[in-house]
Amino acid sequence: MSPIGSSARTAQAGRTAGVRAGEAVDGRGPASKSPRARNGRRADRLAPYVLVAPAVLIIVVLRLWPLGLGVNFSFTGDGEHNGATVGFDNYAQLIDDPLFRTALRNVGLLVLLLPVAVAIPGLLATFIYLRVPGHPVFRSVYFFPAVLSPVIVGAIFNLLLAFDGPVNAVLGGSGLGPVDWLGDPDVAMFTVVGVYIWATSGMALVVFLAGFATLDSALLDAARVDGASLARMIWHVIIPGLSRTLQFVVVTTMIGMLTSMFGLLYVMTSGGPEGSTYLPEYYIWVQQGQMSRPALASAASTVLFLIMLAVGLLQVGLLRRAGRED
Repeated sequence: MSPIGSSARTAQAGRTAGVRAGEAVDGRGPASKSPRARNGRRADRLAPYVLVAPAVLIIVVLRLWPLGLGVNFSFTGDGEHNGATVGFDNYAQLIDDPLFRTALRNVGLLVLLLPVAVAIPGLLATFIYLRVPGHPVFRSVYFFPAVLSPVIVGAIFNLLLAFDGPVNAVLGGSGLGPVDWLGDPDVAMFTVVGVYIWATSGMALVVFLAGFATLDSALLDAARVDGASLARMIWHVIIPGLSRTLQFVVVTTMIGMLTSMFGLLYVMTSGGPEGSTYLPEYYIWVQQGQMSRPALASAASTVLFLIMLAVGLLQVGLLRRAGRED
């Protein structure tokens, strides 16, 4: 190494040290931050909390606080025991009530039918994504029922599925015989769920189409080149590629079934026949509005909340597992 180069580097280091020392003396360097800089950093740290605070306040005031009041109210009595603490008596009455047990059994039925409710919009979205003939028209047709009111949907299907309605007329003409779609306790719940899937699958279809926008089309092209059938493409390419979208649709569909079927139940069956189409939300309305038992309705609401909480925790677990796998 030449003496000239070494001297130049030594001089440069001395100038750098002098500059840093000067900055430390006059307070402009990292050794001493100005009050304005410190306030700016503090504001940057507080900004996220300030932005989130209104949403948190709304959730606490309009959601968590009423929820807490409802849970507390569920431990009080109705009628002559109005306002008095009764402990878990309301929950014991729920267990002994055959209508509430029927509602819980119907929740289990919804869980069993959930794959059908998810698979139908998923397959329709797949066909649209693969550009079957007329796919732009199908996109609009499939979504149209989602904009209809549940009352309108229920009224339409009450006419179609009446015992002397057009559906049974077609079945009778084909030799299958009429079916009491809304009057048979073994059939009515399946009928209402089928109508609900028809009315709401358009929204899930839109979510699936949004998920398809993130799917790598090269994988599908490679599967076609390898001669994969449609079923193999769906099972080995589309479902793994849309795993997070699928998880979202599963949970939102389940929550919708638990909390958004009241309109159809009220118009189509009114909980009948023989209470076979009761769900927790309909049971809550009956106890609150018709039986004037708000404390018992609060207990049923708490149970429904715990069911939905379990579904939400399941979703969190699935997302965490998917994140670890990624």
